[in-house]
Amino acid sequence: MASLSMAPVNIFKHGADEEKAETARLSSFVGAIAIGDLVKSTLGPKGMDKILLSGGKGGTVTVTNDGATILKAIGVDNPAAKVLVDMSKVQDDEVGDGTTSVTVLAAELLREAELLIARKLHPQTIISGWRKATQAAREALREASADHSNDPERFQEDLLNIARTTLSSKLLTHHKDHFAKLAVDAVMRLKGSGNLEAIHVIKKLGGSLTDSYLDEGFLLDKKIGVNQPKRLEDVKILIANTGMDTDKIKIFGSRVRVDSTAKVAEIELAEKQKMKEKVERILKHGINCFINRQLIYNYPEQLFAQAGVMAIEHADFAGVERLALVTGGEITSTFDHPEMVKLGHCKLIEEVMIGEDTLIHFSGVAMGEACTVVLRGATQQILDEAERSLHDALCVLAQTVKEPRTVYGGGCSEMLMAKVVSDLANRTPGKEAVAMESFAKALRMLPTIIADNAGYDSADLVAQLRAAHQENKTTYGLDMSEGSIGDMVALGITESFQVKRQMLLSASEAAEMILRVDNIIKAAPRKRVPDHHPC
Repeated sequence: MASLSMAPVNIFKHGADEEKAETARLSSFVGAIAIGDLVKSTLGPKGMDKILLSGGKGGTVTVTNDGATILKAIGVDNPAAKVLVDMSKVQDDEVGDGTTSVTVLAAELLREAELLIARKLHPQTIISGWRKATQAAREALREASADHSNDPERFQEDLLNIARTTLSSKLLTHHKDHFAKLAVDAVMRLKGSGNLEAIHVIKKLGGSLTDSYLDEGFLLDKKIGVNQPKRLEDVKILIANTGMDTDKIKIFGSRVRVDSTAKVAEIELAEKQKMKEKVERILKHGINCFINRQLIYNYPEQLFAQAGVMAIEHADFAGVERLALVTGGEITSTFDHPEMVKLGHCKLIEEVMIGEDTLIHFSGVAMGEACTVVLRGATQQILDEAERSLHDALCVLAQTVKEPRTVYGGGCSEMLMAKVVSDLANRTPGKEAVAMESFAKALRMLPTIIADNAGYDSADLVAQLRAAHQENKTTYGLDMSEGSIGDMVALGITESFQVKRQMLLSASEAAEMILRVDNIIKAAPRKRVPDHHPC
């Protein structure tokens, strides 16, 4: 009988790496918990900010406490950490807010799972318990939600409260009333369409955050051409994406031999004639405003000025797309069939000054939903963070208009769900009950972290809150301005049901996925082959 070699058999390529069972699970847990600990301190109204320095030459500085922004900016190598980063991005795209909560909840669930696995519970048992717990928590959340969409006044108040709650954990917390009103006005103008493209945000340095305002119309950060009308009424707009810079000789990659400079002049003249015909074709559309995505050179600009048409050049791609949406026009590239082109319309175009810059203001646009938010601030970083904060608020409000149910914030919903899950665990026989209890414990960690970040005694506050919920005071949560527990109805701390539900489901799914892992196989890195054929 052939003797079996005791040497381990390696089936992978040289350089490939494999982590098995306990090691794989441990590395997943460690990576995910590290990501949770990283963003944990930004949670809640008293959360701290992070400075992110990008590498490279002109290293840009970003100051933020938005979970998704922080996680997008850091490069992670750990596979489990990558799952959490992707989950936070999805939360950001789906509902706009709750990016930090979802990461922290997933990390806390994994922290609990680590303890359970140390007690020799099988991962599938834990997952089975968590599934039942998630279902119970979801039901409890749905029953606790309120829908005021039939009563416009109360719904308006709900929206303002949601905007205030969202902004209270951001940079704009000191001006949250101002910005909450601004965000609600902007979203209400959308009349339920939820198309945030119609809300344009312009950032202008100078002034203070309270100088920010909502402009009912559309602002374009461009200049009007020389000698052209600066103010137009009842405007017909042609929005185009076409080259208007060919009146100079531009012959790339080819040679033209001429025997005298007069011939060059002839070529120039032909180019000029071509340009003139193009401008005439454009003017046949019966327009008095021409907006182009590309440059407009001096000669066509002069022709437009003679025809009394306002020409705006280099309105970048996003600007042109948004203008087409707002004015009800289409972007055109050829001008042979004026009858087939859909023109944009607006009542008035004029120049306005913001700070030291002049912008072009379109008012009375075809799409009455359009508006522009002008943000003012002392530094570029403040403006960027204010834009991110406002974007979160706008996303949540747009979601709430579609799904009008609301729940209470301040750790109230989490405690409510934890109580239901604990009750279910007490009624459940078998090991699954232990997993359910751990799920409830992870949910209770969110109010604990919110209190810790504010520097209060979290153990005391969460114990009081738990006792209040046992007495069926189901609207009680943390009051972070007083450092005590309070009634969320009186304090007006409201959150969107959609955000909370998405947070619960995303976090439990991601934690479950990471918990299922028992093997991590890393592919062998590609070998660098020396290049023997330099070009």
